[in-house]
Amino acid sequence: MSKWFDEALERIKKATGTRTQVQLAEILNIRQSSISDAKRRSSIPAEWYIKLYKTHGLNPDWLAEGIEPVYLKPEMGKISADNILSETTAQYGQVQSRGRVSPVSSMAGEAADSESWAPQQIGELNIPETFYRPSLLIIKVEGSSMEPVVRRNAFVGVDESQTRLMAGDIYAVHVPHQGVVIRRVFFDPENSRFILRPEDPQHPELYVSVEDQSRYVVGRVVWVMQEL
Repeated sequence: MSKWFDEALERIKKATGTRTQVQLAEILNIRQSSISDAKRRSSIPAEWYIKLYKTHGLNPDWLAEGIEPVYLKPEMGKISADNILSETTAQYGQVQSRGRVSPVSSMAGEAADSESWAPQQIGELNIPETFYRPSLLIIKVEGSSMEPVVRRNAFVGVDESQTRLMAGDIYAVHVPHQGVVIRRVFFDPENSRFILRPEDPQHPELYVSVEDQSRYVVGRVVWVMQEL
């Protein structure tokens, strides 16, 4: 039953474009603990099917058993049925051949002029399953400061669980009132701070104190997808 539940939950996530229990709970308008309870029982409540039919036009039979069509109300579909079906079919192949549709955020985030940063979805990206991790955030690069290593319009995968800066690695860092920047990190022991250095010297270096790294670091860049 746990395998059935995991597959059904995966269909729900892909059809709604969610990647975390928090996001799914918001879509279903329920507490996050309700999802944990359902997983413990390996049972999806009937109310979820009804809500997803009303809000997304999804077919309860497809959500539960994978029986097409995906949508009973195609005009309400948030994601192409063809994309969802290709992803669902792929999950039965080898791990390396699987794919996952994941949300993509802008560098500005929800409010560029804010003291804090939160992702703002601007699209979706089909990534290899091996590129996915629960703490993954995908950001579309809008500047040229990291060229040629990370080009403009590249997609970077950021691990939000890795916020401790390590010299030599590349990180996504929030700059208040600007948004997120991508920089390679170096440590300046004389001033007890980290240097956020661009690859293109025409762009300025930025600095983060040791004490502020947990406040401003979004995560470490773990992969890049871009055209050469």
